[in-house]
Amino acid sequence: MADPPVRAAPRATFQITVNGEARRVDVDLRTTLLDLLRETLGLSGTKKGCDHGQCGACTVLVDGVRINACLSLAVMHEGQQVTTIEGVGLPPDLSPLQRAFLERDAFQCGYCTPGQICSALGMLEEVRRGEPSQETLDLVAEIVPLTDAEIRERMSGNICRCSAYPQILEAIRDVAGPLGAGA
Repeated sequence: MADPPVRAAPRATFQITVNGEARRVDVDLRTTLLDLLRETLGLSGTKKGCDHGQCGACTVLVDGVRINACLSLAVMHEGQQVTTIEGVGLPPDLSPLQRAFLERDAFQCGYCTPGQICSALGMLEEVRRGEPSQETLDLVAEIVPLTDAEIRERMSGNICRCSAYPQILEAIRDVAGPLGAGA
């Protein structure tokens, strides 16, 4: 008996803006945003860690909001703006947060660093918008004090296997500016 015919995987063609550049892509509908970035677009700065949304190595910003790219299908982001670590800054034009990570030695192996930086940028925007976390004591305050406990809670989705957490916290605090005044 002959094998049944193999059907091609369903595909989608759509536009997505990555690091400020509009891109037209054609992908299998099952392609994650992480695989689109790494495999299709060649942006290897975003890391594949656990591939289950548990480590945060794949954190990117979508329309300014941090997400785990491994848990999101690429087609869900049609027409949206995605920022990867390459869009945050590249040598010699690093962002203030990237410079703070270097100055504070907030990485050891560096594998988690792109996700940590993207997550920290998203976290700082959440705080600027006054969004509370589990650690926030005053849920109606206009300004959320960015205490060490607040930073730790908000960054808890990003794991550093080398345990550079104290330096990561210091780097975030360095760029938080007035947000960190309540610490």
